[in-house]
Amino acid sequence: MPTKSFEELVQRHVADDPRFAKALLREGIEAMLGGDVETGKAILRNYIKATVGFEELGHAIRIQPKSLIRMFGARGNPQARNLFSIIGHLQERSGLQLHVTLAARPRGKSPTRPRKLRASPSRRKAA
Repeated sequence: MPTKSFEELVQRHVADDPRFAKALLREGIEAMLGGDVETGKAILRNYIKATVGFEELGHAIRIQPKSLIRMFGARGNPQARNLFSIIGHLQERSGLQLHVTLAARPRGKSPTRPRKLRASPSRRKAA
């Protein structure tokens, strides 16, 4: 049996399991918020490839697909404005509504994971 690449396995799993796809999106954003930007970019890059694709995403948010690919590359550094546009579109498309919650902590102590995302189904109104 031929060996599949990791990206191919992720794409197949995303296509077969919508819950996995939503968990992947949430995990990518959580990684970025937790300070692991490189992992977050890698997860979101795989999520984008497996779902909307860079061409469609670029068209939807009015950013050139090649620029998006560079943003999520190893040396990419997306601006906050672009990143929030991307995340907003991915949330809308996936039906997720992610919220950042901050937990109270004792003074002088840094949490291991400062932010936690909570997902809830999108409540978009029918047109």
